[in-house]
Amino acid sequence: MPHDAPAPGRGDTHPMRYARGVLLPDEGGLHPVDELFANDPDVTRELLRSISLLEDGTAAVLYQLVGDIDRIREVGETSPEVLDYQLSATGATVTVYAHIEASPLLTELMGVLRQHELVLDMPLTFTEDGGLRGAVIGSDETIRNAAADLPDSVAIHLEGIGEYEPEDRRVFASLTERQQETLLTALDLGYYEVPREATHQDIADELGRTAATVGEHLRRIERTVFREIAPR
Repeated sequence: MPHDAPAPGRGDTHPMRYARGVLLPDEGGLHPVDELFANDPDVTRELLRSISLLEDGTAAVLYQLVGDIDRIREVGETSPEVLDYQLSATGATVTVYAHIEASPLLTELMGVLRQHELVLDMPLTFTEDGGLRGAVIGSDETIRNAAADLPDSVAIHLEGIGEYEPEDRRVFASLTERQQETLLTALDLGYYEVPREATHQDIADELGRTAATVGEHLRRIERTVFREIAPR
């Protein structure tokens, strides 16, 4: 006896989607402590490694900063929004765990993610103009709906949207089309073999470019890859 086809349900497989962009808060930060770091000439925000809104309305954040550890410690000691903090330093890089009072903006942003069941792809990186670059993962519909519900006090600059790739494929996907072509040609010709089997000129001849252009592409590729795989 034939069986009816199963109705679509929770077990269906659909491609995960992502939206990547830069979030620019009006005040320069997601909360008062973030604003202090943003405006301090002795501290540079590099990464927001983790952020969690807790049940009591407070938040736990994990920063990667570069700068004066004494100044960072001073922020932790004197800011009324900081309930607890811990520091770990490696050279000029300082990792900061902070338990903070959540600001209305941070609470609203995290509420939008929770309401639309989106996953924030961590870590987030800080841009030179003070924005936060990152991605959210979900469906096209939930991403669209969440974007419409963002608070007026933040601007969003969308940089890309597409099918979500696992970490090992996302690094390649983050390269430009010319960089991808250059990298694949370099691999095919043996540029990364030991000993090296090809030169910049060999790759340039294959692609119809100059050796200087190929060298610049490879340097940018290597910088992107090394930043992704190096421990921080």
